[in-house]
Amino acid sequence: MKDLIRKILREYQEEQEKILVVPSLEYFNDDWNSLQSFLEKKGNPKWRTGGDLNLYRTPIESLGNLISVGGNLNLYGTSIKSLGNLTSVGGYLTLHYTPIESLGNLTTVGGYLNLGNTPISRKYTEKKIRQMVNVEGEIFM
Repeated sequence: MKDLIRKILREYQEEQEKILVVPSLEYFNDDWNSLQSFLEKKGNPKWRTGGDLNLYRTPIESLGNLISVGGNLNLYGTSIKSLGNLTSVGGYLTLHYTPIESLGNLTTVGGYLNLGNTPISRKYTEKKIRQMVNVEGEIFM
């Protein structure tokens, strides 16, 4: 029941804010730059994806106006320093070996959170991170 209420509220919010839904990166041949070009043509709206987003070892520095990932988000080895507007990840979130300094607006991670070898893992304790973000799984430091 709780999940149904969250879904209804999210859909209502998206309707009010005109949040663009991108089913998955596969629609852009798994090419982050193609997706970014598409979003730019649309005026860089807030957007979300229902699936996984695997940006492992890509040279990205920003997620732009991405607000939600329904599945897993893998940013292992990227140049990302902040999660910016991202508020939720439905599955795991991997930030291992990134220069991440800020979790931005992140409030929820449905799986584990991997912060190994990051500035955040050296700055905060697991307890402090759990106070900032509701992580349902383990936190790897």
